[in-house]
Amino acid sequence: MSNEQNKRYREELMGLSHRMNEIIADTDKAGEWSAEQRTNFDTASARADELEAKVTELEADAKRAARAQSVEAVDYGQVVQTRGGSAAETPEQSSEERKAAHDVEYTRAFEAYARGGLEDMRSEQRQLLAANYVNAGQEARAGQNTSPSSAGGYLIPPGYRQIIIERMKAFGGLLAYADVINTSTGNPLQWPTNDDTSNLGAILPEATAPTMTDFTFGTATLGAWLYASGVAKVSVQLLQDSVFDLNNWLPDHLGTRIGRKVAAVLVTGAGTTEPLGIATNATVAVTGADQTSITYDNLIDLEHSLDPAYRQNCRFMFADAALAVIRKIKDSQGHPLWVPVPVPGMAPTINGQPYFIDQGMAVPGASAKSILFGDFRRAYVVRQVLDMNMVRFGERYMDSLQVGFLGFTRLDATVQDSNAVAAFQHHS
Repeated sequence: MSNEQNKRYREELMGLSHRMNEIIADTDKAGEWSAEQRTNFDTASARADELEAKVTELEADAKRAARAQSVEAVDYGQVVQTRGGSAAETPEQSSEERKAAHDVEYTRAFEAYARGGLEDMRSEQRQLLAANYVNAGQEARAGQNTSPSSAGGYLIPPGYRQIIIERMKAFGGLLAYADVINTSTGNPLQWPTNDDTSNLGAILPEATAPTMTDFTFGTATLGAWLYASGVAKVSVQLLQDSVFDLNNWLPDHLGTRIGRKVAAVLVTGAGTTEPLGIATNATVAVTGADQTSITYDNLIDLEHSLDPAYRQNCRFMFADAALAVIRKIKDSQGHPLWVPVPVPGMAPTINGQPYFIDQGMAVPGASAKSILFGDFRRAYVVRQVLDMNMVRFGERYMDSLQVGFLGFTRLDATVQDSNAVAAFQHHS
């Protein structure tokens, strides 16, 4: 049913896109927008927003269903439980199959722990869970103390981690376009920074030695700041209901909470006791005339404030509130800068440039940096520690017949090339 709905939504979305482009073409011929055309365009635009949100949600549901099917598809006849709680190797299994079988075992053990606590688990499940416990201040699977965190907990299964990351990206679109590196530990990582746009080649006369111009590298240290979800409480009745899809509900809610916080710090973090945000020290290339408006000229000036060497893979970044303002901007001919689905399979653009939404960005307001433009993969690096942890509070909230869950993950981020991004700031 969801596939049919998705198809219908996409067909309607494409029809709306064609209709909106037809309206734009009609205004080209007439030379101006009529009141009826403006109303029809705005109505279609609002409906397109609704459909895009529905398509995104259906596709997320489809991914979760596919993961659930992959769990059920494992042949448990090929899984041999060892005394240490992990799956034993068999000659018939490849390394990928053994890993998949182990992940399935651990996911089932983790779900049993989440639903009923250690007391309701089989002994082999407790052994498997114990092998994936991280003590306070201990690096996951590293065997050394690096003081990265102040809490211990069980490592979450890979399927949980994927859902959490998806939810984090939903709130902070920057995670999808920055240079993201994943590490198994949270040890301090020295990361090079570089800007070579001012250096030029040279014409060499015959028998003349070239001038030596070295690459100038800076160094930034990427740590692993701890981000927690806060306690999410679930009633005992729901946990006991096998129909309740805990394996999707729990990481979805934990990821949403973590994602809201991470989205904000990746944009405006101070860089001292948290990541350095991409907008914190971003060069203000264009300043608006007032505290709320954004003009066509502002966006053109922002695009051309970057060195052409960076503009090949550039895009805009802003919050949804800024997009609402931009979609009302017209060029000198009265055409909207926002173009709905220029060709099938392509995303909407603004003045021909792609964009993405990040709710960590400031909304239009006094002195706010509401728009960034740049090559974000070259500009910003995010370091994520692969292991994520969860703690279950089985007794603390029992006076209200609830169980608490606390998820936490670690990451850091910094600017690696400040010339690859520029900012638009509203007037004070």
